[in-house]
Amino acid sequence: MAVVAAADRVARNEHLEHYQREKYVTFILASATTEIGTVDGLELVGGVLGTLAYFAVGVAVLVTGFLVLDLMTPGNLRHQVYVDKNPNAAILLASNHLALAIIVVTAILTSSDGFAQGLADSAVYGLFAIVLQAIALRLMNVVLPGKLVALVQDPKMCGAAWAVGVSLLSIGLVNAAALT
Repeated sequence: MAVVAAADRVARNEHLEHYQREKYVTFILASATTEIGTVDGLELVGGVLGTLAYFAVGVAVLVTGFLVLDLMTPGNLRHQVYVDKNPNAAILLASNHLALAIIVVTAILTSSDGFAQGLADSAVYGLFAIVLQAIALRLMNVVLPGKLVALVQDPKMCGAAWAVGVSLLSIGLVNAAALT
């Protein structure tokens, strides 16, 4: 409203020549359209589709990470966490998922500006992160006293599960920082 009022005042200003009034009114109205802006539906749809594509890549990385972790742990990890309610298996799963999510978010935020290249960057770095997390878990199984097999299968919460979980999360943070 203020822009219209300003344009109206200029249009009624008798001290300005007609062409000057027209020029000022055009400038004021052009400024208002720039200030208010317009919505480009095609750009909006492209943005939504891009969001869905990046979301799909992120979910695919998390699902793949879960499947790899399930293969590396004894028994059915999903059953141990959601049916048996095993706290140690849940800590391991949650920490690995959080680490992978941090890595995927970083990969998306630091990916190339081009849509296809950015999507490919995010997918490749996400899959690479799964490999690095799996290697870290194997190394922990070799280096740490006791075996992760026994830890995951123990139905009683154990402090070692928290230590392994925090280690996986820490490795994920380092992995994410290496992407930037």
